[in-house]
Amino acid sequence: MDATFWAFISLILFLAVLAYYKVPAMINGALDARADRIRNELDEARKLREDAQQLLAEYQRKRQEAEQEAQDIVGAAKHEAELIVKEAKEKTDEYVARRTALAEQKIARAEQEAVNEVRASAVDLAVEAARSVLSDKVDAKTGGDLFKASLQDLKAKLN
Repeated sequence: MDATFWAFISLILFLAVLAYYKVPAMINGALDARADRIRNELDEARKLREDAQQLLAEYQRKRQEAEQEAQDIVGAAKHEAELIVKEAKEKTDEYVARRTALAEQKIARAEQEAVNEVRASAVDLAVEAARSVLSDKVDAKTGGDLFKASLQDLKAKLN
């Protein structure tokens, strides 16, 4: 009996002790538990990945909705700005037209006043000239009557 034989016997006894205390079953149980734990972690990781993909899809949808809303707001603002510019241009044109009409009225009034002043001055000069000519040729009483009559005649023509 050599040492190899005793080593073989020791190995068989060791394996018998292991089998008696159900060490292979415990190792199997531990490996099965570890496999279950790994499987559960994988399932949880898969579920978390799906949740993350759903969240990503939801956020992308919300981002697209926000971008669309921003584009709508920008479009509405541009349209409103165009309307404001158009309205301001119309108001400016109306203001210029009113001011032009008012200026034309003032010019026409000033022209009429100037014409009236020239006429009045001409009448005054003519009356003064007639009075001086008549005063030389006609006596004072006849001249005064003539003067009054011509004045009334001129006033009637002017009005």
